[in-house]
Amino acid sequence: MSVLQRLLFCALLSASQALWAQALPSEVELALARAKLPRDALSVLVTDAQGERPPRLSHRAKEAANAASVMKLLTTYAALDLLGPGFSWSTPVFVDGMVQDGTLRGNLVIQGQGDPKLVVERLWLLLRRVQGLGIKHISGDIVLDRSAFDTAPQDPGDFDGEPLRPYNAAPDALLLNYKSVVMSFVPDAAHRLARVQFEPPLAGVQMQATVALAAGACNDYRAALKADFSDPTRLRFAGHYPLDCGEKTWPIAYADPASYGARAVLGMWQEMGGKLGGKVREGPAPAGLKPAFELSSPTLTEVIRDINKFSNNVMAQQLFLTLALQAGERPPAGARVATLAGAREVVNAWWRQRIARGEAAVGVDAPVLDNGSGLSREGRISAQALGLLLQTAYRSTLMSELMSSLPIAGVDGTLRRSPVKTAGSAHLKTGSLRGVSAVAGYVDGASGRRYVLVAIVNHPNAASARAAIDALIDWTAQDQ
Repeated sequence: MSVLQRLLFCALLSASQALWAQALPSEVELALARAKLPRDALSVLVTDAQGERPPRLSHRAKEAANAASVMKLLTTYAALDLLGPGFSWSTPVFVDGMVQDGTLRGNLVIQGQGDPKLVVERLWLLLRRVQGLGIKHISGDIVLDRSAFDTAPQDPGDFDGEPLRPYNAAPDALLLNYKSVVMSFVPDAAHRLARVQFEPPLAGVQMQATVALAAGACNDYRAALKADFSDPTRLRFAGHYPLDCGEKTWPIAYADPASYGARAVLGMWQEMGGKLGGKVREGPAPAGLKPAFELSSPTLTEVIRDINKFSNNVMAQQLFLTLALQAGERPPAGARVATLAGAREVVNAWWRQRIARGEAAVGVDAPVLDNGSGLSREGRISAQALGLLLQTAYRSTLMSELMSSLPIAGVDGTLRRSPVKTAGSAHLKTGSLRGVSAVAGYVDGASGRRYVLVAIVNHPNAASARAAIDALIDWTAQDQ
């Protein structure tokens, strides 16, 4: 593109933005009116994915707003670009002592390095590999090294008063199963009860194995159970389980997250037949000792699919902190340590180098970062900045990895139940908080063009904006 062409493009861009700043599709205007939302609660950008044409629609696109979980786009694309799609996490395991006749005379050490997907199945594999070393009995302790992340203690109920919601779990260098317990309810009509299974088993916690079964419709079965999780050493139900519910699973965040790791490791070790002479405690990995083995995580490509399709907050925060951990220089004596401040520095530097360049970035404010997940009241980004990010990603070799991680409207992830008329035509990250509703991603038009679509609503009544956003998705797809 020549200098003259660039100048002409910028002029057309400015003229188009000025023209469209006052215009919204009639169906979107109508949906906003029905939802009692003012036009200035909405920021919108619909533009060519390649960045070769002026925007098709731009309304308050330069206004910084809280985009909720849409901020995960920034974290996941930065990670793809900085770490590579094949990146994986390692969890080293150290045998600090001699193994004799099935007994480790010493300590077993598990060192967390931020793996965001060290779930029950993979914890079982890790402990099975320990047993594969000939260890059935540990005379010393199992030591958990969580020092790779330096984050302030966090009350899971601080954000929205919902401490038992798994999405409020805090990041942890040795994050096990998202610090959550998954309860499965299986009706047994013959015995008039429902059997309850818990994963993982937690040492020192009484878990009620059955609950009364009652006839009736499956409405709010969780309320019917009358669960009491206030005592971390006892999970119990005072109510009943409706027969019509069939089999259900209910994940909850454990009430005492600080003790979760130790309870989960000991509970699973004992369930596998292992014995422990000492206790499970926190501590550093032994300096100078090579790990007996390292458990590798799924690749980054697989991890970001979980983060974006299902909007997993704690996995996004793990990834955000990993960017700082991988960028930091290792001190002469000790391991790297990641902080949220360090992660923000890494992503801000990446933004300046990779996104905020060229004519299209002129006048685009950098995002305000917090924890990388969007579960925040502090994070801010404009529709224009998100559009620039998505256009940059689209022109990169990483486009397919990022796009395939996004929910497909009417098909899967957080958009599985989307009522849009053009199901399957949009790959969009969703975001919602109290007072926030947002989407951002790619939409295929009927003409064959692919668009970047960003829509952010910040308003106390933002939860009612869904119909307006769906109308905008359909309008974008129906471009003929």
